[in-house]
Order: sequence, then structure tokens, then C-alpha cells
Amino acid sequence: MINNNKDKHLYEDIINLKHHVSIHHEHMSALDRAAQFSPFAALTGFDGAIKETARLTDVRIELDADARALLNEKFRIVQEQLNSQQELEFTFFRPDEWKDGGAYITARGTVKKIDENEHIVILQDGTWIPMEDIVDITGGIFQAVEDFI
Repeated sequence: MINNNKDKHLYEDIINLKHHVSIHHEHMSALDRAAQFSPFAALTGFDGAIKETARLTDVRIELDADARALLNEKFRIVQEQLNSQQELEFTFFRPDEWKDGGAYITARGTVKKIDENEHIVILQDGTWIPMEDIVDITGGIFQAVEDFI
């Protein structure tokens, strides 16, 4: 392009014009204008999926025959001592709702009922624990059993 004086003042006819204000559209605030240029999440939910995948779960432990026999003996003692209102601690596996594995949880309380038909232990506070998920029961009423081992 040839550089001459008339190119120097190419926009001189519009440079001093009054700013146009639309009669059809409301004036946009600076915040709304800035929002037009803000980044957007092209992959909505992707962060949540990454966090869910990274979340660790435990593998369910299968008890051997000896451990299962000891646990059955503890269930028998709990059933016999149900009216003694002894506080016990149950360690059990709770399967994860979203992925393989789960978590080992400890619940402490007194047993209200052992429902052998439904295979659940119900504590006084309303907590119910599936019997097949329980891996250990501890408490003072087992002292004789633990001394025997």
C-alpha cells in the first residue's frame, strides 16, 4: 500500500462521532459483557467423573473357615446376652454404590435385635447391619471367647 497523507486521515470523518446508543436493545453492563468472553466448561461433569474415578475403595475380605466360626460363636453370644444391653463394636463392609469395592465401617452400640430371617443386626439407635457384611464384633462380653483363643 502506498503511504501518503490522505491515508493518514482515513478515519477522520468518523473519529469524533457521538457513540451510538441502540433504541431497540438495553445497554449491557460491563459484567455481562465480560461474561461473554469467559471460558466455558465444554465437558460438563468431567471434573466430577475424574474425582469419582480417583476415589479409592477397599476390597471385600473373605473370611476363612476359622474366622467365620469365631464370628458365628460371637453371634451366638450376642443372641444369648441380648437383654444385658452390652455395648458392642461391629466392623463391617459397606459396598460402594458407584464402583467396585467399598469401605470398612465401625459402628458402636447396643444390639436391639438380631433378625435371622432378614440376616441383619439392628442396633438401639436404628442402625442396621447386614450379617454377611460383618467381619468382626468386639466388646466386653467376648472376653471369655478371646481368652480361649
